[in-house]
Amino acid sequence: MVRIKPFRGIRPPAEHAAEVASRPYDVLNSAEAQQEATEKSLLHIIKPEIDFSPIADEHSDEVYARAVENFRAWREKGWLVQDDTEKYYVYAQTMDGRTQYGLVAACHFDDYLQGKIKKHELTRPDKEEDRMVHVRNQNANIEPVFFSYPAVREMDLIIEGVVAGNEPVYDFVASDGFGHKFWVIDDPEVQQRITKIFAGIPALYVADGHHRTAAAARVGQEKMKQNATHTGDEEYCFFLAVIFPDNQLKIIDYNRVVKDLNGLASSQLIAALGEHFTVEKKGREIYTPDRLHNFAMYLDGEWYSLTAKEGTYNDNDPIGVLDVTILSDLVLDRLLGIKDLRTDKRIDFVGGIRGLGELQRRVDSGEMQVAFALYPVSMKQLIDIADSGHIMPPKTTWFEPKLRSGLVIHSLE
Repeated sequence: MVRIKPFRGIRPPAEHAAEVASRPYDVLNSAEAQQEATEKSLLHIIKPEIDFSPIADEHSDEVYARAVENFRAWREKGWLVQDDTEKYYVYAQTMDGRTQYGLVAACHFDDYLQGKIKKHELTRPDKEEDRMVHVRNQNANIEPVFFSYPAVREMDLIIEGVVAGNEPVYDFVASDGFGHKFWVIDDPEVQQRITKIFAGIPALYVADGHHRTAAAARVGQEKMKQNATHTGDEEYCFFLAVIFPDNQLKIIDYNRVVKDLNGLASSQLIAALGEHFTVEKKGREIYTPDRLHNFAMYLDGEWYSLTAKEGTYNDNDPIGVLDVTILSDLVLDRLLGIKDLRTDKRIDFVGGIRGLGELQRRVDSGEMQVAFALYPVSMKQLIDIADSGHIMPPKTTWFEPKLRSGLVIHSLE
């Protein structure tokens, strides 16, 4: 029983949408953002350190102040304009011929606190605080979070009707080749129906944006405590989300590269792997894992298939069944001495969007000594874990395409 509402979105006029919209703050570094940002790009608001020469500390007061200044300037220049009435929106993303349709809505922070918006990752307080500063200063959710919900046929039909019966207000292909389309839902009867459908959905699931979600909830709590006449209906109780049906989403692989073999020779590592895995040499052609509990390893210019043996995992344990758990416990920890994936500097993580060739490149360059590729986690596994109250190991899920930021912003006023 989740609570969502339409809202008066702040968004670019159609002629500026493609330039204003940007990749999210956490998928590119400051130098990349500076290179990518054109005059109207939202990157000047979400990564304002790029406006300084040299690039400034992203956590400095002057950078936080520049973000506020730029948001105000974008509105004054007419590059961002607030809708006159509350609306829902539909956001469609197309990648490799596959399109997913999300509802853009305002979600209530109390649903997160009550466990109706379910997470599958731990958050770090320092990263939460950084996002909170931006939300507090801007009094707005500049970037959306990425949620999923158990698909509802009636909701599918509503979105299909909106898409079929109306021209999108935005329709562009970004420089990465991904397509983005955006529709407005301003019919009050349709809006009421959507709100009612979601009131019957037991839970939403955080796909991407755990820190933004936690930060939004904490800011909502702060504002609630500051308001003696708080009712729970105030705009600050809500935050910006794009919510996709679970059957349209695809999680791609999230792989690992390691700097050394923890003192082992390559032959010793391969022999040790044989205790828990069936090891097959595949040669120099890239090998891609083809099922759960099957891994690829790249070592000394050769690819190997590693298949976990029966008894090394528990299919009835939502965490123990995960391939990231099997690899972490039986290889990274036991053989390579990596105890904490969050803090150990000997390991790095590579999103599957870069391809397995990137693993090979980083090992061949000498930067890393061994790489492991995993079969992707399924949405069912993610939902099972969130429902059970467990937390996935770090760097387990990678969703593509990422949400474009700047298509719509939610004001807390």
